[in-house]
Amino acid sequence: MKRGLIAATAVAGMLVSVAACGSGGSAGADNKSLTLWVMDGSTPPGWTKDVKAAFEKKTGAKLNIEIQKWNGIQQKITTALSEENPPDVIEVGNTQTSAYAQTSGLAELDDLKKEIGADWTPSLNKSAVHQGKQYAAPWYAANRVVIYNKKIWAEAGIKDTPKTRTEFFKDLDLIRKKTDAEPLYLPGQNWYFFDGLTIGTKADLVKKEGGKWVSNLADPKVAKAMDIYKQYQSFSKAPKDKDEATPQQGEVFAKGKTGAFIGMGWESGIAIKANPKIEKDIGYFTIPGETAGKPEGVFLGGSNLAVAAGSQKQDLAKKFLKIALSDKYEGQLAAEGGVIPNKDSLQSALKGNPAAEAAAPAVAGGGTTPLIPEWGAVENPPNPIKTYMTAVLSGKSPMDAARQVEGEFNKRLGQKQ
Repeated sequence: MKRGLIAATAVAGMLVSVAACGSGGSAGADNKSLTLWVMDGSTPPGWTKDVKAAFEKKTGAKLNIEIQKWNGIQQKITTALSEENPPDVIEVGNTQTSAYAQTSGLAELDDLKKEIGADWTPSLNKSAVHQGKQYAAPWYAANRVVIYNKKIWAEAGIKDTPKTRTEFFKDLDLIRKKTDAEPLYLPGQNWYFFDGLTIGTKADLVKKEGGKWVSNLADPKVAKAMDIYKQYQSFSKAPKDKDEATPQQGEVFAKGKTGAFIGMGWESGIAIKANPKIEKDIGYFTIPGETAGKPEGVFLGGSNLAVAAGSQKQDLAKKFLKIALSDKYEGQLAAEGGVIPNKDSLQSALKGNPAAEAAAPAVAGGGTTPLIPEWGAVENPPNPIKTYMTAVLSGKSPMDAARQVEGEFNKRLGQKQ
């Protein structure tokens, strides 16, 4: 996934990056060591210590953990997978997995799926599958929730959190009428929230034409998602041509004049850092959908674990995955890191983490951006979908806005990978 969105998902006691050990690369085929690449912020210290000890005790091999930065990681992994001695196991963003699989860089893991993955959450496992074959294992995920100011909601006379989208809109309208707060901070280009809405309307952002992927923004289901977004945005004074990081919406919320915003759980930490006094007023709830009991569609950001096709230690790598992905250590990762584990049955480990507890109910109905290797170029700035969103919010019809960006969208989908 695009990082910045999952550096730390819990409110307190978030993920702490772990110092790297080892020197990198696969150390031949002697099975005395295994090299693991993980991203900065993905491996809490307790989990890392315990998994490393369990692996080394069971196999007698040393686990070399190398921490990577998200900036430039796609090219770094692409290069590493093409080399003679690549790292053996690699954390890969869930939306990036298909691109690595397409270039034959990842080993097939169908046997591992049959052995330990029968109950992996389908919405999380989908990104680990390419052309019907398992090329990675789902590791963890995170998604957006509503972060709200309990003091402002109480001032508006609201006693409970909404269970449907209509109830949410009514609450926002009450805040607008009964307080001097901005009901919702939602800039016009919060693209990942919009992506979640398209998932909820079962819209496809791309379609196949003549053997090529092309824009599907003109689809009425996309327009329906954009209409929902427009309804949300009508409660906000945020600029229509900016995203949630310009400025950081957590910093806006910190001023105490915003009823709510839609973001990752860790974004409340930005608000608390800017204004520690606001911490006591912060609450969280699942983004409500059209009907009670069925949350809004959400974008599931997260990571998979994959084995390099060029690794000479396939069996040892799979032994590591069996340990790291076991219920014991998936549960520990969820509890310590505040992330969503790869099985619904392990979500009980999130108890006591209000942001993660609010995120969990939406996971089953969540999804990602299109899982095609060609997708990566679409989101490079300036993202044409953000341009589409601003155009609609500024008065253009969804059809005209889609036509406005279609050429650029298709050009990016046609770029060589």
